[in-house]
Amino acid sequence: MTLDTTFESTKKSEDLELTEIKTLTGKLSEIHTDIKKLMEYSKRLRFEAALENSRQEYSHAFLNYLFEDIEAGLNRNMVKKCPEKETCTSSFTAFLQNNAGLIKNNKIDEALILDNSKKLNELKCGASYSICEQCFSEVSSLFTKQISLMRSMRIYENNKGQKPDISALETGVVMNEILEPISNKQRLDILKAVAFEPKSFSALSKLTTLIAGHLHFHLHKLLDGNLILQQHERGDYMITEKGFKILKSLNEMYFSLQYSLPQDSTENTLKRLEEHQI
Repeated sequence: MTLDTTFESTKKSEDLELTEIKTLTGKLSEIHTDIKKLMEYSKRLRFEAALENSRQEYSHAFLNYLFEDIEAGLNRNMVKKCPEKETCTSSFTAFLQNNAGLIKNNKIDEALILDNSKKLNELKCGASYSICEQCFSEVSSLFTKQISLMRSMRIYENNKGQKPDISALETGVVMNEILEPISNKQRLDILKAVAFEPKSFSALSKLTTLIAGHLHFHLHKLLDGNLILQQHERGDYMITEKGFKILKSLNEMYFSLQYSLPQDSTENTLKRLEEHQI
């Protein structure tokens, strides 16, 4: 075998090895990308589960708020001197508490709301005195307030067949009440930090590395936008229902644009991992 033949054979062997290495590198890169997407998809599922747990906790908080609102509203606005006041107060409280209890559900069937509305009308028809109108006006107001809260929590919709009217979007409100309060990294970090548990001022200062004056500024932006609230003066900060909804929407939008994995893509990724035993 001549020197040239040996050199040519060696070169072919090296070229073949190089091709195999490039092919393997490409496959490894592809698998790495799939693993990254799968990890991000897993993070999304965990985050959504945490958000759901948080929503349940805040549902209980809102339920307590509604119960207190029922008691305060009825005591404040019902007719004071009426022989049936005690009986009516008991009936109204039971009716409103039963309706308020629906917020513990993930979705509220429209039939339940219609049924409760019918019950309220039946109570009105059974009114014995002309002064009953004042009491029923307060009950109707509390009932409407509960329905509005259910809609804001996106657990009740009564127009499912209709497409959203984008033309009705008030851009000024969106800018001032949604986008502007979160258009800052520190404020978004604060919103994330209080999503699952209340945080003290010092804890938020450590998290954001902001000094007192600057942190106060960003906290007031979130407070003014009703994205967070302070439990009491000098108390911890916690997320509001509005802040929670905005954070959840941002999370869904982020993963939808960046790391969304269809079901078949997830299955293909797992198959590739099994094939290459990575």
